[in-house]
Amino acid sequence: MRKADRLFQIVQILRRSSRPVTADAIAAELETSKRSVYRDIAALIGQRVPIRGEAGIGYVLESGFDLPPLMLTADEIDAVALGATWVAGHADENLARAASDLLAKIAAVLPEEMRPFLGNPAARAVPAFDRPVDGIDATQLRAWIRAGRKLRLDYADEQGRATRRTVWPLMIGYADATRMVLAWCELRADFRTFRLDRILAAEFLDAPIPGSAAQLRARWLKEMRERG
Repeated sequence: MRKADRLFQIVQILRRSSRPVTADAIAAELETSKRSVYRDIAALIGQRVPIRGEAGIGYVLESGFDLPPLMLTADEIDAVALGATWVAGHADENLARAASDLLAKIAAVLPEEMRPFLGNPAARAVPAFDRPVDGIDATQLRAWIRAGRKLRLDYADEQGRATRRTVWPLMIGYADATRMVLAWCELRADFRTFRLDRILAAEFLDAPIPGSAAQLRARWLKEMRERG
């Protein structure tokens, strides 16, 4: 790895951590020696990068410092391309269009020598074929999630039995060939997931959900971790 790339990666490692990062941890991730890390940290500090800490304790990047957002590595470009092509092949039409627009915007501002990595990435997602048709407008569903409003659903289970439920939509989940909405179900007084292709009818209500959607999502994630 070139020294310039290594310096960039050290800043990235410090930027994504809220706690001091030791030279051992940095060296392990970069597959280099601690001595090289010490020299690189000194070089960064000499370039006025606001790094606090010392050997044996760990290093922290002070707030307020950032790098240009499009100084991407080849692996980061692959990650962006993989994510965007997956969305383009699995999400609803509006999100798919947004993913394509995102790739075009990134390509327009990438350095010339990095553009081939985006145009011909080493990782690419295969589109989802034979995907069932959603019974709800996914674009409006996302808008209702962001607005924190309720839905009324006519929903069919695996056996085709229909029920009517009022739910608090929290998040859309994407499987390989299906989409589902995570929601708090007033009928069951619990979290439930509803496949979008099994929704028979949907009414977008003006009623706000009680409390915070972010807190409900955090609660669901906590429950999933405890079950797992």
